[in-house]
Amino acid sequence: MQTILGANGVIAMNLARALTHYTTDIRLVSRNPKKVNTNDTLFIADLLNREQTFKAVEGSTVVYLTAGLRYSSAIWEKEWPILIRNVIEACQAYNAKLVFFDNVYALGKVAGPMTEETTINPCSKKGEIRARVEAAILDEVNSGNLQALLARAADFYGPDTANSFVTMMVFERLRKGQKAQWLVNPDKKHSLTYTPDAGQATALLGNTPTAFNQIWHLPTDSNALTGREFIAFAAEKFGVSSQTKTFSKWMLQLAGLFVEMIRESNEMLYQYDSDYIFDSSKFEKAFNFKPTTYQSGIEQVVALSKLIDINGKAQ
Repeated sequence: MQTILGANGVIAMNLARALTHYTTDIRLVSRNPKKVNTNDTLFIADLLNREQTFKAVEGSTVVYLTAGLRYSSAIWEKEWPILIRNVIEACQAYNAKLVFFDNVYALGKVAGPMTEETTINPCSKKGEIRARVEAAILDEVNSGNLQALLARAADFYGPDTANSFVTMMVFERLRKGQKAQWLVNPDKKHSLTYTPDAGQATALLGNTPTAFNQIWHLPTDSNALTGREFIAFAAEKFGVSSQTKTFSKWMLQLAGLFVEMIRESNEMLYQYDSDYIFDSSKFEKAFNFKPTTYQSGIEQVVALSKLIDINGKAQ
């Protein structure tokens, strides 16, 4: 059995679809799990509860941790250590391999491409917490007590990514004929991982024994666009203006006084004031995998948006 912990998000959904190429025995775990594939097994559990986590992992050969916590440094500080310890110990108890779906917060601000060899150097509170989560996993790997891998992705875009900043600030606004929005500097390059690629690649890693005990960057088009270029291409496909409103740091800091989500996001604005380049060449070479181009990915998202407008739901 292969188990997805935190099974309601867009990555988990794409991962569950991709896992059908390897197994028909898939368990989806969350507080309110929903089937992605017809034969999925649903299991209700709170990963902050040790006993429930152990029961959720029992019988698994591979466990994928795609869970997210509320976007709050205070909550992350309190809950990530509990969650990751529960998952690690459950995997050890049942001899399950662990695939941790990760981001790049622990790397901090990087001059040049972010690779698997980039030094851990967080420059935010959330980055410090993610660095400790990574260390908790890798310490067990290096001690020979756990088989695990880290699968990192850049920021997301793709179908069904309602909470992605690109969806909210670009696709949804252009779909409504409104000005697109971007953060800090739209003339800096910003890598984005296409979510179907991320799901497919994570499933592939989990089913490749030699991939474990390593860090992997998930396939992401190397031809990173600037925010302005990304918006221009999306606007062209929607047939609307590519005019863009840019939110400066001071504007966001002011808004953060009144809106918690913006306040919690402000420490991550370093990702938008300079080029943010994600390198996935290790994965691409190892698996002969060609990431979806930005042009193709944007076209698919726009086409789906138009179908939703016409039919009221995705077809």
